[in-house]
Amino acid sequence: MTGSHDHRRLGRELGLFDTDPLMGAGLPYWLPDGAVVRHTLEEYVREAERAAGYRHVYSPVLGKRELYEISGHWSHYSEDMFPPMELGAEEVVLRPSLCPHHALIYRSRSHSYRELPLRMAELGGMYRSELSGVLGGLTRVRSINLNDAHIFCTLDQAVDEARAALELIGRAYADLGIRPARHRLSLPGEGGKYVADPDLWRRATALLREVLDASGVEYEAAEGEAAFYGPKIDVQIADPAGREATLSTVQIDFHQPERFDLHYIGADGAKHRPVMVHRSIIGSVERMVAHLIEQHGGAFPAWLAPVQLVVLPVADAQEERAHEVVRQALARGLRAELHGPGDGTLGARIRAARLVPYQAVIGEREAEDDLAAVRLRDGSRPGAVPVAELLDRIAARVGARGTELWGPA
Repeated sequence: MTGSHDHRRLGRELGLFDTDPLMGAGLPYWLPDGAVVRHTLEEYVREAERAAGYRHVYSPVLGKRELYEISGHWSHYSEDMFPPMELGAEEVVLRPSLCPHHALIYRSRSHSYRELPLRMAELGGMYRSELSGVLGGLTRVRSINLNDAHIFCTLDQAVDEARAALELIGRAYADLGIRPARHRLSLPGEGGKYVADPDLWRRATALLREVLDASGVEYEAAEGEAAFYGPKIDVQIADPAGREATLSTVQIDFHQPERFDLHYIGADGAKHRPVMVHRSIIGSVERMVAHLIEQHGGAFPAWLAPVQLVVLPVADAQEERAHEVVRQALARGLRAELHGPGDGTLGARIRAARLVPYQAVIGEREAEDDLAAVRLRDGSRPGAVPVAELLDRIAARVGARGTELWGPA
C-alpha cells in the first residue's frame, strides 16, 4: 500500500512500532506510544469479556507435538507451523492456535450442565510460519497476540452464545470507530485440508446460518475459507486500498470436543459432549492496531490515544501553571503532556500535536483565572473553560469510549 494512511509508514513516523532485521521479519516490536494503544485495547477487551461472563486464563505458547496431532492441526495445518524443537525424547512446537490448550484446561476438571455455558478467554501469543514474501507491518506477522475465547456449552446454547459473541464484536467496532466491510460465512472448498465429516459440517453450517439470520446482518457464503475443523463467521475489514482481511471470527466446533473427549454431566447423570464455540472480538492485536492506524490516520479515538491532552503554555511565565494542569490530568488517569515554549512557537506546537484529541492553551488570562483555551482535534474551539470542567469532560468522553470528542461533563 502506498496511500497516506499506510500503517507501516505511519507506525514508524508516530513511534508506534518498528522492526529490526536482527529480530527477524514478521516479528515487530512495540514502542512506548504503540504499547499504550495495545495495552488500552487489551484492557478494553478484558473488561468487555468480564462483563459478558468470561473467565480469563493463561496458557503456554509451547505444546507437545502430540497435542497438535490430537487436535488435527498437525495433519491439516503443519505447513503453517514452525518446525518441532527436540526436548530430550520429546518434541515441542510453538502453538499456531490456542484452542487445544483451552480444550485441555476444560478437560482438567469435571463439569456439570449447571456450569454451562463456560466461557474461557485469553489474550495469548501464538506463532505462524508465514513466508517472508507476505509479511508486512502488523498485518501479516509470525508472532501473533490473539484475543481468543472458547465457550463450552450445550447444543441448545450454541446459537445464543455465538449470537452474543457477534454482538460483542459489533459493540467493539462502534467504540473503536471502525466498520466491517462485510460478514462472510466461510465454508469448506475443494482439497484435503478439511476434516472429513459431512454431518459435522452440515450441523455447524446450519447453526451459523441461524446465528447470522437471528443477528439480522447481511452475509455472503465463501467456499474455501473455513477452518480445517469447521465453518466460521468472518467479520471482514478493508484497508484504504480496498483489500480485505479477516479481523474477527465466530465458529461452532463439534470436531475438537470429540478429539479431546470432552464431556459434561447432564441432568440425567450421564456424560454428554459439549459444543465448542470459538470467537475473537478484535482478532489479533497486531492486525487490529494496523487497521485502526489506517482507519483513523493515527488520530485514534480519545480513549485509545497514546496522548489524550497536550497542555501548551503561551510563554515561560505560564509554564508552572501548565505543569499543574498536567499533574491534575495525570491524577485523573488521563494521558497528558506539556509542550512548552522550548519546543517552538505556539503555532508550531499546535501543529505538532494535531493528532492529540485535546489541546489546552494557557495564556496570561487563563493562568490567572484557572482556565484553559480548548482546541479539539477536529478543529473546533469550545473556548476558555475552567480547567476542572475540561478535565471532567475529557474523563467523561474517555470513560464512555466511542469517538465523540466533546459532550456533557
